[in-house]
Amino acid sequence: MDIFLTTDRLLLRRFTEADADLLVELDSDPEVMRYLSGGRPTPREVIVRETLPAFVRSGFFAAVERHTGAFAGWFHLRPARDGDPEEPELGYRLRRASWGKGYATEGSLALIDKAFGELGARRVFARTLTVNRGSRAVMEKCGLRHVRTDLQDRSHAIDGAEEGVVEYELTRAEWEARRANTS
Repeated sequence: MDIFLTTDRLLLRRFTEADADLLVELDSDPEVMRYLSGGRPTPREVIVRETLPAFVRSGFFAAVERHTGAFAGWFHLRPARDGDPEEPELGYRLRRASWGKGYATEGSLALIDKAFGELGARRVFARTLTVNRGSRAVMEKCGLRHVRTDLQDRSHAIDGAEEGVVEYELTRAEWEARRANTS
């Protein structure tokens, strides 16, 4: 198992080809997919041919509960498409059974610390739909601040998409100041 990092309760490991069923289950939950596809599942063929190979190649990590071994979901820390490698994007998708346990915040904080502490990031950012209050709350708990709202034309109907996409960020200077204040 190729472990990227561990937290108190989570292990983040690299994806393997054997993880297709975990992703199919995750992306089949209408509530998990609510702000991503309007609740529509990702077809298995898409996961096997496109999603999983991309996850294996890039900065996506399967999140596993350390004490039970249960798949909790995934996180990513990677440059945005055509983006600056020193400004990685943070993202996460968790199984509904893992919601409300603080896993999104715990995994995100660990990835933010790794980005600045080991990977030389200048800035970490995250995006979500404006109406996705749960993800926005995680971003704020992690010290990211709202920097912009983009009103975009969405190709599929998602409730609230007309309110746009928000972007949050944390800069290296902000991260360093936060660490200095907690030491």
